[in-house]
Amino acid sequence: MRGKLLPLAGLYLVQGLPYGLQSGLLPVLLRARGLSLTRVGLAKALYAPWLFKLVWAPLVDTRGSPRAWLTLSTAALGLVCGLLASHPPAAAGQAGLPVTVAGLLLLLNLAAAVQDVALDTLAVRLLEPAELGPGNTVQVVAYKLGAVLAGGGLLAFVPTLSWPLLFLLLAATYWLAAALTWVAPALRQLPTPLPSEHPRHTLHLGQDLLAVPGTLWTVGFVLTYKLGEQGTSGLFPLLLLDCGISAPELGLWNGVGAVACSIAGSSLGGALLARRRQPLPLLKSALQFRLGGLACQTAVLFHLDSPGASLAPSTVLRGAALLSLCLQHFLGGLVTTTTFTLMMRCSQLAPSALQATHYSLLATLELLGKLLMGTLAGTLADSLGPRLCFSVFLALSAMPMLYLGLAPNTLA
Repeated sequence: MRGKLLPLAGLYLVQGLPYGLQSGLLPVLLRARGLSLTRVGLAKALYAPWLFKLVWAPLVDTRGSPRAWLTLSTAALGLVCGLLASHPPAAAGQAGLPVTVAGLLLLLNLAAAVQDVALDTLAVRLLEPAELGPGNTVQVVAYKLGAVLAGGGLLAFVPTLSWPLLFLLLAATYWLAAALTWVAPALRQLPTPLPSEHPRHTLHLGQDLLAVPGTLWTVGFVLTYKLGEQGTSGLFPLLLLDCGISAPELGLWNGVGAVACSIAGSSLGGALLARRRQPLPLLKSALQFRLGGLACQTAVLFHLDSPGASLAPSTVLRGAALLSLCLQHFLGGLVTTTTFTLMMRCSQLAPSALQATHYSLLATLELLGKLLMGTLAGTLADSLGPRLCFSVFLALSAMPMLYLGLAPNTLA
């Protein structure tokens, strides 16, 4: 199993780099330059290519090998990063990202989305049912490690590390990963669907995907399970920045510290799943703990929004705010690993030639739910105020617990 997990870990790590760059580094840089929460949130529209993975997922399923798609998309990421090295980000006082930088970031997301489909295809075909728990732990942990390296880790070095040097390092990393992907022995032994197994690329494809047992319920769950968590995780660090915490310190806690806790939560989820714990009961317990953690963070937010509240060093409120960040990321990691295991279990119920497209459908809808709330969270905070906004997030986090009771037996 180690021969399968090591290459998957390396590939998911480099896949997390663009997400960390845009979710951890750019929002803080833009907010520090005076952009409103609404404008910072709207910058996440650059994730749009991820919502169209179903356009090329059937091609990855039936045209060429996943290894070839993975190598080409990873090399393309290196090329885009090389181009970004020659274009600086927004300067102080500028209304937003320059058009050229925004366009290149859009291409970066396009290449990363193609890479994601090819990599998920590898994972679905490579892992046996008993390997899903450890495999999805590797997926989530490595992805988040890549995100923290490109997000919070780099933020702690701003402005020491220049923009050109940052993207040249990323380009070299992607080109090295592309070369290793092409020569990795474990990736050369993938089973390929027989010609008779190729899915029909017609209007019936959607019906075929939804006919897979458990799909309709899983679609509803992945669309909603992260709504509240995504809203708070995107807004709370920016509100701490407004309250006086510096960008390097915030990068340390919300990047390195919080994601380390997220990795610990994901690892705990993988360990419990490896001990034959069933995903649905584990998910129920994790969602209950997450709701409690979010309630604590909301209470901290209410205190921060009160007159005279201070986040000065060594204060109890400052410690509680930073601790709540780490707690939510720990519980979020546990929930995410268990959910992705459930998604992959559902996709393995599909015919082999439909598995990549099926998993891409679930992953796209999972991202859509997160992206929708991540984009609108700033607008909600500007219009409703932090207190009412976080109360809405708390209610949204309770919904998946009720929905879990409707899960079909095929996913048990």
